[in-house]
Amino acid sequence: MTTGVNLSSLASAMDNAEFVLIDGVVFATEYTRIPDERTVADDVVLEATHGDTEITFTCQEMDGALHLGDGVYRLKSGEEIKFLSSATIH
Repeated sequence: MTTGVNLSSLASAMDNAEFVLIDGVVFATEYTRIPDERTVADDVVLEATHGDTEITFTCQEMDGALHLGDGVYRLKSGEEIKFLSSATIH
């Protein structure tokens, strides 16, 4: 069962993510902007790279994402994303 997620819930998943899995490809997170009251629809909230490929998402593209479970979200565009952090070794 999928449930709608508001932007603040998705932003919580974005916080401190070092990587993002987009449609099965791992991208390194280069920039994240956690949306707030000053964020507008066309503001970039995520930039990530995989080799020479750079991908960006705006606030509008992230808004209305569906939570599919296990930390996976489907954007309105159909792309599936999951925010990841590397393990800390002690």
